[in-house]
Amino acid sequence: MKNIRKQKIIVLVVLLILIMVSWLIWGNLSVETNKLTVTSKDLPEAFDNFSIAHISDLHNAEYGKNNEKLIDILKAESPNIIAITGDLIDSNHTNLEVALSFAQQAVKIAPCYFVTGNHEAWVGSQYEELKTSLENAGVTVLQDEAIELNYGDECIQLIGLNDPDFSERDSFLSGSILETKLSQVNISNGFTILLSHRPEHFNVYQNKNIDLVLSGHAHGGQFRLPFLGGVIAPNQGLFPKYDAGIYTENGTTMIVSRGIGNSIIPVRINNRPEIIIIELNCG
Repeated sequence: MKNIRKQKIIVLVVLLILIMVSWLIWGNLSVETNKLTVTSKDLPEAFDNFSIAHISDLHNAEYGKNNEKLIDILKAESPNIIAITGDLIDSNHTNLEVALSFAQQAVKIAPCYFVTGNHEAWVGSQYEELKTSLENAGVTVLQDEAIELNYGDECIQLIGLNDPDFSERDSFLSGSILETKLSQVNISNGFTILLSHRPEHFNVYQNKNIDLVLSGHAHGGQFRLPFLGGVIAPNQGLFPKYDAGIYTENGTTMIVSRGIGNSIIPVRINNRPEIIIIELNCG
């Protein structure tokens, strides 16, 4: 009887291990689509139901051949625009071909707008090659500038900031760098969308009365605990305040993507890669 009981325990433990390993693999190799709605009385009527696919922190990851899984998701969602908020490449294993292949396919689905992350800042002269190639592919690269986004006979403003590490690789200065960049942009009185890689500076974006901020960088906290959220994020440390999802303070809404790829830490736990589909609604 003791031997039978021991065998049952061993079988149960092996099954549990197999289940946990399978769940971990699935949670790292499958991409989740999350849908969020942002409502604002300042949004022009023409932009009601306007959709944005938000992608961040690809870090040269590939999901299927030529990232076909990501492309299939974007095709199915058919967004009006695609916003890529930095770290398309990874400075630790830079592969421009993977990044450009994804961009070349994405622009065929919808207009693409890109801002840099810290990893673009860290690759030195390779960034200029990436930027030129993205622009040649039809991607709009926003570098500390604002453009009009026209739809129907109305427009909103789209602002894009370069990552502060292009100016100074000092986390204590990044907030003031972003504040200076925004001060130099002619921000309109209408509805504004800001693409900026860094969510930890939400207060800076609020102070400039931005309506909607799209960000990444935090990787969802890398490991997510039930009811507690992310465990650790770059420039926020343990149990980050802005790790994933939607935040609204002082009239500014910020959406933080959990991202798609990994960098220093190669594994996610309870934190599937994601593409966010944002629908804008008139208030």
